[in-house]
Amino acid sequence: MIFVDSSVWIDYFNGNETPETEKLDTILGSTPICIGDIVLTEVLQGFKSDKDFNTAKELLSSLIIVNVLDTSIALKSASNYRTLRKKGVTVRKTIDVIIATFCIDNEIPLLYADKDFHPIQKYLNLRNALIN
Repeated sequence: MIFVDSSVWIDYFNGNETPETEKLDTILGSTPICIGDIVLTEVLQGFKSDKDFNTAKELLSSLIIVNVLDTSIALKSASNYRTLRKKGVTVRKTIDVIIATFCIDNEIPLLYADKDFHPIQKYLNLRNALIN
């Protein structure tokens, strides 16, 4: 299973060809893909037209939707954020630390295009689905 971040889905739905969207296109239908509940919200809220929203909602709803945050992940995310800060790294978005922590905790590779995940990969052993 691979967790796909909103940064990849947004590029995918906008038709941007990147290594990450090419990987997503390759694995759709052949590899189990999960999407976090908060990622689902992030992606769907960006659609302007009802038609595009409904098309994306249908596709994304067919994936494995996981609840990303519970008390355990919240506590581990805070600890991970603090670990990164001690190494001089400040992740800009708390949600990225939460998503990464969920993936680390559940041993799920993350497909992402957001640079904030790089230090998490480096220091906390987040598995990058693009290279795994």
